[in-house]
Amino acid sequence: MNGRFHAVYRVRSDAADIQARAQGIAVEQSVEMPLAAIDDPAVLSDIVGTVVSIQQVDDRLFDVRIALASDTVGDDAGQCMNMLFGNTSLQDDTILLDADVPATFGGVRQGLAALRSRLGVAARAFAGSALKPQGMPVARLAALAERFAMGGLDFIKDDHGLADQRYSPFAERVPAIAEAVARATRSTGHPTRYIPSLSGDLDAMRAQLRLAQACGLDCAMLAPAIAGFATLRTLADAFPDFVLFAHPALGGAARIAPDLLIGKLFPAFGAGGAIFPTYGGRFGYSQDTCQRLAGNARANDSLPIPAGGMTLARTAEILDFYGADTMLLIGGNLLMARERIPEESARFARAVADHPYR
Repeated sequence: MNGRFHAVYRVRSDAADIQARAQGIAVEQSVEMPLAAIDDPAVLSDIVGTVVSIQQVDDRLFDVRIALASDTVGDDAGQCMNMLFGNTSLQDDTILLDADVPATFGGVRQGLAALRSRLGVAARAFAGSALKPQGMPVARLAALAERFAMGGLDFIKDDHGLADQRYSPFAERVPAIAEAVARATRSTGHPTRYIPSLSGDLDAMRAQLRLAQACGLDCAMLAPAIAGFATLRTLADAFPDFVLFAHPALGGAARIAPDLLIGKLFPAFGAGGAIFPTYGGRFGYSQDTCQRLAGNARANDSLPIPAGGMTLARTAEILDFYGADTMLLIGGNLLMARERIPEESARFARAVADHPYR
């Protein structure tokens, strides 16, 4: 038998039907055809998925573990997602809960350890913010970035809505913001990093990363659920010195558990930073989900980045919950400071730096 990797599905079913439902998933996620029609013994023994276990969660929920053939994935991140949840994602009774990702994808090239080294931050969390709203011209975004950087933030990222729009084209925006952040860095002495948001097809993202590289940048962000998992993996291979941050946009559309999708799969395909909506913000993630997600990311050398409605008032609470190996990303709440953005950014940075980490 060839090598196998496991996937776990949470299935809504009657107890009487779950065995057949589990077998149906195993077949659907491997050969997607009646087994009786297969006359090749090697396919039956080496390729067809097998049910490893069925665990009952409650009256109508079951966790089904399936062993899938590694040969069906090869070296393609997109095909890995296809084999994990391609057809079964179309069944509304099933969630992809967990998976063992084949080790062929290389994982994080530059992640938490690299970020600590580059910024000289040994034992605390990072502080970051986002450039918003989209619709502002390049000059205003650059000025905003400089004000954030003057406050000593570690990271300033594009809002994920910033792409290559007419009011802020990538080729103009990124050099202007990079230079604004560099000016502030020369003034403060703190090596603030700017994270531009990539968009478009693979060729466009390659060109954008080359431009970012020419501007002296070593970080960038993309949304793998929009751009494609194979795109993330390809860019991680092509630009191994960049820390690639994964944004979760569209990540809730495929019924994949977020602690798997963001905490394990994004890093497996090369994301050195994993942005996710934290508990208590604008989104509905629980504390348990956030804790598992952050733990999965750290285990893969990816920096967990809780976001989504973060506020300055919650800084201590969030740091107590996530610890030192994280980045706090506060956007709108800092922007409300308006003319006091440098001062409020500095207050945020101090709160992160001075927190009594356990």
